[in-house]
Amino acid sequence: MNDIEIEWRPIGSVEPNPRNPRTHSRQQVRLIADSIRQFGFVNPILIDEADRIIAGHARREAAERAGFETVPVIRLSHLTEHQKRALAIADNKLPENAGWNDALLAQEFKILSEVDVDFDVTITGFETAEIDLLIEGLNSGETDARADALPEPLPEDEVIVRRGDLWLLEPHRLLCGNALNTADFDRLMAGQATQMVFTDPPYNVPIDGHVSGLGAIRHRDFAMASGEMSEAQFTAFLGCALANLVAHCLDGSIHFVCIDWRHIGELSTAGRETYTELKNLCVWNKTNAGMGSF
Repeated sequence: MNDIEIEWRPIGSVEPNPRNPRTHSRQQVRLIADSIRQFGFVNPILIDEADRIIAGHARREAAERAGFETVPVIRLSHLTEHQKRALAIADNKLPENAGWNDALLAQEFKILSEVDVDFDVTITGFETAEIDLLIEGLNSGETDARADALPEPLPEDEVIVRRGDLWLLEPHRLLCGNALNTADFDRLMAGQATQMVFTDPPYNVPIDGHVSGLGAIRHRDFAMASGEMSEAQFTAFLGCALANLVAHCLDGSIHFVCIDWRHIGELSTAGRETYTELKNLCVWNKTNAGMGSF
């Protein structure tokens, strides 16, 4: 066992390794710098006998950003060149293999949210929306599929809402209608045009195995596009709905259209036939795998 000694070295004397394969975004470096300012430099940089970094490139860059003139280092002179290379990779890769206990993590964030801490909790690397969702899940108690289970259809004589029903919720209008029907859009919009659309059409995947929970509750399939359509049919389905949206929007309007990864091709094809430009592609990088994934 080698004795571990921490020494403080001038930051300029600690050299990055030009062969370091790990990359770090500016946002990550900024968060590490904020962490160093808040908690101090609690994780020393690992260097070799030539003062070259084995592990800790982002910490060095963050310390420089935070205005540190010296940094704590641990010198590892006993490693072979091959061991240095392997350690540099392992130091970055092994933490990626860890997971989170969401319930305990949510409790920690709940405690932090209830006290007057003198720092922004996003210093932990979690976004505000992620923290809010964790705490919300903790407060709700029930997180299984029963939380959003749909009731069985009512008998015909007990149906409350029918297609064509329109609610006037000033200044909003809510219509029970069909997005493929031009007349329904005409009735909803009443001659007005909009500047922005956010829509989440069905993804043409069966509900069972993709949306349903893991327990006894099973949701019903959508009326349309629940896995029964071919690629061409689903492309036409999306194209019709998008064309109706465009017909009731101002020039230059922005449309946010959600889709699953399996059908990005159909949406892209329908979009090219309907819109003049693809502005951007946003990907929801979920922390947990979704139903029906690998």
